[in-house]
Amino acid sequence: MLNPKDIQYLVVHCSATPDDEPIGAGEIHDMHLGFGWHGIGYHRVITREGVIEYGRPDYWQGAHVYGHNEISLGVCLIGCDHFTAEQYESLEQVLRAWRDAYPHASICGHTDFSYTEKTCPNFDVSAWCRSRGLDPLEPPPA
Repeated sequence: MLNPKDIQYLVVHCSATPDDEPIGAGEIHDMHLGFGWHGIGYHRVITREGVIEYGRPDYWQGAHVYGHNEISLGVCLIGCDHFTAEQYESLEQVLRAWRDAYPHASICGHTDFSYTEKTCPNFDVSAWCRSRGLDPLEPPPA
């Protein structure tokens, strides 16, 4: 189980699926089971319509950011690189709620972790946060 005091990162992901593919947490759950995981690796999924769906509970360690799952929560936007206004509104809602619960956690994109070559979520999360008046805090470790 995750200890709320240990949460250091709030990590934004994308599903890397076609932007017009209408999937959600159920389909990602099935996909992750196919990887041999214990189900969906994210804590929240945001559909193309901006619906916030639940994945793993916040107290359950995710499977979304290698080497940092025990100190992070993950939210996944459905799509690849053209997200909807509704998704961005819901993302802000999720991140503000998490920031209230974990005020010292940094907000970052999956790509901000140096171990990965992934570009997910395909936008600058820190710049987006600042444009919304949400301080991303410190970047993830190099």
